[in-house]
Amino acid sequence: LVCVVLFTMAVTAGKKKKDSGINPKISLVMKSGKYTLGYKTTLKSLRGGKSKLILIASNCPPLRKSELEYYAMLSKTMVHHYAGTNIDLGTACGRYYRIGVLSISDAGDSDILKTEAEGAAAK
Repeated sequence: LVCVVLFTMAVTAGKKKKDSGINPKISLVMKSGKYTLGYKTTLKSLRGGKSKLILIASNCPPLRKSELEYYAMLSKTMVHHYAGTNIDLGTACGRYYRIGVLSISDAGDSDILKTEAEGAAAK
């Protein structure tokens, strides 16, 4: 019984750490960078060519997600599919409400753009 509990704790701790690798970078962008929150303003920044990276929550509706990916492809913007829900993304941004889409136009002190570029090059 003790082994099972320890194993379960180790597995959940490993998953949490893996998913939360981007959360500190997001909070640093919130403090020092330029960003827009939400679907409408993200579309505006994609159309204007201001976005460098967009983060889409995992429970974003499929039609909305594909539209965002299409605009991102046209404007040559990187896309990151956030592992958590819109509630988790809102919490990572330091907000008390849900955020489905986050657009980053200037990362500030964060190295999130560099990390995502390396991750895209590895794929």
